[in-house]
Amino acid sequence: MVKIRLMRMGAKKRPFYRVVVADSRSPRDGRFIENIGKYHPLEDPSLIDIDEDRALHWLGTGAQPTQPVQVLLTKVGIWERFKPDDTPRVRAPKGPRKSKKAAAAEAEGQPAEAPAEQPAPEAKAPPAAEAAPEAPASETPAPETPAPETPPPTDDAPANPAEAPAEPPAEEAAEEEQAGS
Repeated sequence: MVKIRLMRMGAKKRPFYRVVVADSRSPRDGRFIENIGKYHPLEDPSLIDIDEDRALHWLGTGAQPTQPVQVLLTKVGIWERFKPDDTPRVRAPKGPRKSKKAAAAEAEGQPAEAPAEQPAPEAKAPPAAEAAPEAPASETPAPETPAPETPPPTDDAPANPAEAPAEPPAEEAAEEEQAGS
């Protein structure tokens, strides 16, 4: 990350600073990318000289000023030009949170019971439905196989096949064997 920060120079107890653009990993008084100004706090009044064009360029490219440099940029008027409206960003309120049990049940595919106090969240389409592309109209659909037809019920057979006995009674089986031979 690129930072705009102060680089200390001068003699012991007589500091002055350069305003530099540097990589955040480099040491405080070490390597820098560009020198964009100077700050002499011991002069009366303090000398603040920052190249406005270069500062705006680096701020526009994503360089982050340290707190002391941001104060200096505010005093000179560069910070207001970079951020003309200082409206704080407000996060949108989040919806109600799900309990761990509800999230686990939803992950398994089971519908979770919504608490009585909180409104139920809106139903969303599963991600697989969104990811699957629809088939173009030019392709011919695969022919569907017809379902096997069941014979119509007779008077002897019950209407529900589940109620029908698995094997015919022994008397009917004997009659069928005799008729077949």
